[in-house]
Amino acid sequence: MTLQITTLKKIYSGKVRDLYEIDSKNMLMVATDRLSTFDIILNQEIPNKGKYLTQISLFWFKLLENIIPNHLVKNKQLADLLSGNELDYAKERSSIVKKLQPLPIEVIIRGYLAGSGYKDYTKAGSICGIKLPQGLQNAQKLASPIFTPSTKAQIGKHDENITFKQCENLIGKDLTMQIEDLATKLYTNATQKADECNIIIADTKFEFGLDDNGTLTLMDEVLTPDSARFWDKSTYKIGSNPQSFDKQFVRDYLELDIKWNKLPPTPDLPEKIIQKTQSKYVEIMNRLQISM
Repeated sequence: MTLQITTLKKIYSGKVRDLYEIDSKNMLMVATDRLSTFDIILNQEIPNKGKYLTQISLFWFKLLENIIPNHLVKNKQLADLLSGNELDYAKERSSIVKKLQPLPIEVIIRGYLAGSGYKDYTKAGSICGIKLPQGLQNAQKLASPIFTPSTKAQIGKHDENITFKQCENLIGKDLTMQIEDLATKLYTNATQKADECNIIIADTKFEFGLDDNGTLTLMDEVLTPDSARFWDKSTYKIGSNPQSFDKQFVRDYLELDIKWNKLPPTPDLPEKIIQKTQSKYVEIMNRLQISM
């Protein structure tokens, strides 16, 4: 159950994360147990999901910190900010982070053809203006990872895929090229680690911001089941929907099982779907050997 922290001033409430002000340069980022899909917050929470997201992100931030700086602040302690029930709640599900100027795009790197990318490919033979070879199948590995940015929608709105040129128009050519290079390196390094753990990372979203010095910084969450598409390497098969350890399970239930049109009212999730979803987050934790 999400707890509202009152000791610190809340400055933002997102689909999953709540942000609280610490001072002019730092804030507390708390991952709740809320679940969003199709950019809509669902009615039920997934028990301990916020803890799983935070610990998985911390794992990847540490692994990838040699490629790009991240938003984590290491010289402040949670116990100096909170106490009692608030401290108990925030433990394992929160991070003290730098305040950054977020870039107005979501950076998506695709190594496999899946999800909305596959849908776009079947319609136009391309994704975000990137022409792909004919005859590719669902879940097929691409010759090399591709950078397919999208807009960053507000709560209740949908992200929209944009072209490389549109991305340049939003944030500039040099920054777009820098982000494409760094995001590809992050994805490539992560896939190598995941492969050792019998995981395929089909695609993932990264978010970046600029610090006070204009330094590009990795922020928000990294390679969690909310921001990446994880497949079981041992059962992976081209041409089908591979067994996943991410939100695709919930998307499939809403889109295929009950055929929700993504309009209000938002349907409730049955208990068995909630438990199954939680088990998928736990499976990723176990495969990466992350303990709390």
